[in-house]
Amino acid sequence: MSATEINERAVVTRFAPSPTGFLHLGGARTALFNLLYARHHGGTFRLRIEDTDRARSTQPAIDAILNGMRWLGLDWDGEEVYQFARADRHAAVAHRMIEAGHAYRCYLTSEELDSMRAAAQAAKQPLRIRSPWRDRTDWPADQSYVVRLRAPTEGATTIHDRVQGEVTVQNAELDDLVLLRSDGTPTYMLAVVVDDHDMGVTHVIRGDDHLNNAFRQLPIYRAMDAIAKEAGGEGWPDPVYAHIPLIHGSDGAKLSKRHGAVGIEAYRDEMGILPEALDNYLLRLGWGHGDDEIIAREDAIRWFDLDAVGKSPSRFDLKKLEHLNGHYIRASDDSRLAELVAEKLDFDRDDTRRISLAAAMPALKPRAANLNELAEGTAFLFATRPLAIDADAAPLLAGEAPALLERLHAALDAVHNWDTETTEAAVRQVAEAAGVKLGQVAQPLRAALTGRKTSPGIFDVLVLLGRDESLARIADHKA
Repeated sequence: MSATEINERAVVTRFAPSPTGFLHLGGARTALFNLLYARHHGGTFRLRIEDTDRARSTQPAIDAILNGMRWLGLDWDGEEVYQFARADRHAAVAHRMIEAGHAYRCYLTSEELDSMRAAAQAAKQPLRIRSPWRDRTDWPADQSYVVRLRAPTEGATTIHDRVQGEVTVQNAELDDLVLLRSDGTPTYMLAVVVDDHDMGVTHVIRGDDHLNNAFRQLPIYRAMDAIAKEAGGEGWPDPVYAHIPLIHGSDGAKLSKRHGAVGIEAYRDEMGILPEALDNYLLRLGWGHGDDEIIAREDAIRWFDLDAVGKSPSRFDLKKLEHLNGHYIRASDDSRLAELVAEKLDFDRDDTRRISLAAAMPALKPRAANLNELAEGTAFLFATRPLAIDADAAPLLAGEAPALLERLHAALDAVHNWDTETTEAAVRQVAEAAGVKLGQVAQPLRAALTGRKTSPGIFDVLVLLGRDESLARIADHKA
């Protein structure tokens, strides 16, 4: 679509998840691309919950989708649309298509369909139904029926896909798909087309596993376009299609749970990923802007267009996501990080330990790849004496360590202006007097203060613990 055409037809995109499961990576990326494209062109981004599968659609899944999108900042325009509530509208369109000759009542029995299916399997061909009821009007009065699309049988259909390029399917390969089931309920194929038209959707941006659906849905658009124009109304223009390659695992296989294909809430609640990091990572899965890796939302809106979406599947790599997440943790506001860590530690809103968390963030966040590591890194702050010493740290407190710790206790006890500079000077003096390197003094000191072999900078630890607590912990291990 040219710039002129875009201006003539205001861009409307949509994300239309089915609430039979939670919001996953692929869905979140699809929503992100739809949002960015709409915002880039000054258009509208809509949300539709496709809840027509009543047996599998659940309210918890709907809530998870809405919460996941809000957490990622994927803010849609207007109220969300619920597809099931529009079933009467879908059925009305199907009956209008019957009246105009673009659809028909099909009375094939289940036994007849089974026979057709068996014949196709025997011939090793896909089942493409051309019902004998296609051109009949001698309908039984007391027999149930489905409504089928009278699909074109000759020629070909070509889609000028904004990602996949020009794709053509021979119409003989299409079948007369069901529009209404025998109980009168609409099928997915019909509902999607009617809803997209009624919502004014101009661009259908979705996974390339839906590419075949586009060829089955276009005849519905074109039938209704002819019907509407014949009645003197506005037509049903074809949408612009853009089918995005799926996300694969790091090994190139289809993304599964072993690759990290879990609901978005798991990245937030279990893995400690920040929303802006996941947004940025999803953006770079299949789209790029030169060599830029760190891309803020405002830049993404300014730069995003479908021409830069790749045709090949992208590969999800959890380590790369965590590396990106580490960048956003380091760039994040300390008070915000403290609040997020406090939630992980189940601190009450009035817990005074929250003050210590905020003070600790500058020392903790340079080493953390996720919020879990941040939370774990705060453990030494709230540990009670005597500290539990982990297996890696225990050897650091053996041998000459108690004697060194006794010297350190005396030197630090003489420090009254308790900050990183004065404590560092005192520790260095002990190392020099003992004729050892700073690390040989810092390691047993770290073990005595934190119970661990690793921690934030040792002088930051001293300041965060404070003078009295630091001296008390050292005293527990001195000679």
